[in-house]
This record gives sequence, C-alpha cells and structure tokens, in this order.
Amino acid sequence: MTDGTHDRPGPAPLDVAALQQRLSRFAAARNWQPFHTPKNLAAALSVEASELVEIFQWLTPEQSARVMDDPASAHRVEDEVADVLAYLLQLCEVLGIDALAALAAKIDRNESRFPVPPAPGG
Repeated sequence: MTDGTHDRPGPAPLDVAALQQRLSRFAAARNWQPFHTPKNLAAALSVEASELVEIFQWLTPEQSARVMDDPASAHRVEDEVADVLAYLLQLCEVLGIDALAALAAKIDRNESRFPVPPAPGG
C-alpha cells in the first residue's frame, strides 16, 4: 500500500540543456536565429535585468523582502527572472559556454579569493 505520491508520473525534471534546446527550437520556428548574436543577446539580457531592477527600484528594503507575498508582484518578478535566465541560457548556447560549469569554476575562484575569516577568538 502506498500513499499515492509515487504512483503518478510528475513533470519531467528540468535541466539546462533541455531548456536551451527548447529556447533554440522556439527561436528557430520564428526565424529569429539571425538576431541571436552574442551582442544582441547580451543587450537583451541587460534590458531584462533592468526590468527586474525596476520592480524593486523604489521599494524599501522591507518592502523588497516581501515582494513575493503579493501575487501580482510575484508574477512580475518570476517573469523577469525567467526572461533574464532565458537570454543568459541563449547567450551561453551561442558562445558554447556550459553555464553550470562556468558557475562552479567561478565559485571555486571566489572561495580562493575570499576565504572564510577565522572565528573570533579562534
């Protein structure tokens, strides 16, 4: 006897490569590839990041911490985060960058550059 949680198939797990392929198919179906140059994708990424910043522009720190409490503002934030990620993944695809490997390498470098400070009195 089971509780039913594992009996039904859920949505397929998402992965970066699958999302990049889906974005590529979306752009190809609309003949957008000629416009998806590294320069254009970087510019679009910047615009979308600015649209995300705009949501928080005049909020107090307290208001910004609660932005996801309101369904309308939460939806806007999620849409802009999705736009930023979509353009970043497309830029990585065009340039042949493995986004997760690049992030892991950057974290490694930051851990070396910024070691954990010793505990006070330790």
